[in-house]
Amino acid sequence: MALFKRHTVGKPGEWFYCLEHKKVEEGPECPAKDRFGPYTSRVEAEHAMDTARERNLEWETDPRWHDVPPPEEEGRA
Repeated sequence: MALFKRHTVGKPGEWFYCLEHKKVEEGPECPAKDRFGPYTSRVEAEHAMDTARERNLEWETDPRWHDVPPPEEEGRA
């Protein structure tokens, strides 16, 4: 028995953005490793790369995601 199926059938109304072909597809046409989604609308899938870019910028500038040691308290020995 195969661990992963080759082709996954999506639910109606699911949209994906294929990273390899740079296109929006309804239902998963390409392998999961090559796509973002699912999205609830075609427009949302069309903006997948913008969304990813915005989220990356937010994470890169979020101090909670950096390994910065907390400031030491004064008077501690």
